[in-house]
Amino acid sequence: MLFRKSFYGKVLLVLSRDTFYIIFFKIKKDSHMNRRSTHLFPIKIIITLFCILSTSPLYSTQLVDRVVAVVNDDVITLSEVNDAGKGYFKKITQEAPSAQLEDALRRARQEVLNNLIDKRLITLEAEKQGIVISEEEVQAAAEQMMLSNNITREILDDQLAQMGMSYEDYLDTLRNQILQSKLVNFEIRSKLIITDDMILDYYDSNYTKHISGGGYYLMQMGFVWEQANPANNSGPAQYANKVDAKERADRVHALVKNGQDFRILAKRFSDFPSAADGGDLGVFQEDEMAQYMKDAVLSLSPGEISEVIETPSGYQFFKLLSAQDGQIVVQASFASVKEEIRTQLYEQQLKERFTEWVTKIKKEAYIKRL
Repeated sequence: MLFRKSFYGKVLLVLSRDTFYIIFFKIKKDSHMNRRSTHLFPIKIIITLFCILSTSPLYSTQLVDRVVAVVNDDVITLSEVNDAGKGYFKKITQEAPSAQLEDALRRARQEVLNNLIDKRLITLEAEKQGIVISEEEVQAAAEQMMLSNNITREILDDQLAQMGMSYEDYLDTLRNQILQSKLVNFEIRSKLIITDDMILDYYDSNYTKHISGGGYYLMQMGFVWEQANPANNSGPAQYANKVDAKERADRVHALVKNGQDFRILAKRFSDFPSAADGGDLGVFQEDEMAQYMKDAVLSLSPGEISEVIETPSGYQFFKLLSAQDGQIVVQASFASVKEEIRTQLYEQQLKERFTEWVTKIKKEAYIKRL
């Protein structure tokens, strides 16, 4: 067995009569060499040695591992990709049709490699900023996760095993998440500013509307009782479903009548697609309304809530925001949604800045997929 360590960096070659191994460690920068040569010099050594060894009669070579990507002064190996994606690859192998398996695995490996490159960039960037994650922080995060989800270490180990992960793999994932969070705090969050003027502009654009043409601006909540499964449409089952829907409608109707926010309750309890918009239906002309809608809303004054009404598939009630031509309708008071808007704008800016930041460090980094 022959051991040889290169004079530059930490590329350790281990050769035997039947195999050779290339073991990679982090490569040191040489202050007397420029950045590009720092990245490429070790790779040239590896490629040259591989060619020599593969043609040498003294050695029957077997490639145990190989580099699949270079990230600045670091490398990612095939074994790292296989370890990181083993649960993912196993699932694809079990579920993908045989004719599509090879292509599905190729795409999955590329996805895992991209994630590893992003992680490596984040780790290298954190090192530049002097950000360090202690083992105590990682263990505390793991214990907090188990406490929050009310699970034991044994349950966690079982869940990880089903995903093809070990507890050490999980801790490594947590470490990277904590590292990324600290780095994002340092690089992005601390620099985000959401002003009251920005919040007010968003409010004017999204929470106020101008009504014209004599329309009725409505909000709605619906509670469905009709079941799609015919087996559940027997007489007793249908009656039970109707009773349940009516009870839900009455309970939420009472909350609205007592002054709770219509939008919040609609998002949480309504069965209708309008729930995603806080029950906002927009403007209806009288001739566009179904008869049950007319019966419920035409007698209302702006701001009033209708009674719960029965429809062919459930129960509904409405809130009339406006019925006056030329009126500006406020869907919710500024005070009630100010912090919600601040959070939305913050998350929007955070996402945009994070994408810009990742793009920037990728552009500045040396990344080579092999």
